Amino acid sequence: MNTKTSALKLDVKKSAAGLGLFAGEPIKKGAKIIEYVGEKISADEANKRGGKYLFEINSKWTIDGTTRKNTARYVNHACGKAANCEAENKGGRIFIIAKKNIGAGDELTYDYGSEYFDEHIKPHGCRCVSCTSPRS
Repeated sequence: MNTKTSALKLDVKKSAAGLGLFAGEPIKKGAKIIEYVGEKISADEANKRGGKYLFEINSKWTIDGTTRKNTARYVNHACGKAANCEAENKGGRIFIIAKKNIGAGDELTYDYGSEYFDEHIKPHGCRCVSCTSPRS
């Protein structure tokens, strides 16, 4: 089965970080939500292109998810435990999986990792729930 997205209802809407992907219905922990799709390019080509939508599969291959057909590109970053999803590499395909139960209307997020964070997020400030919520 070569599906790019599941049958789940997902909505691209405005979020604190720009546009985000939101659950249009409750999603159970462990559910495969969406696949991160795009052109499969070599690591050398990825280094030449640069950009925010490159998802490294392994040391040799990267997915360039720049295309707007890649709805998974709207899943935003969240630091650590604030993330409700995680990315899983299944045979060179990247899937976004629910790591906890997600309510209808909740924004989908996963931790992008320290390299991406340091290069693309830290210079502008993180806008995830964990970083923007007032500390009590």
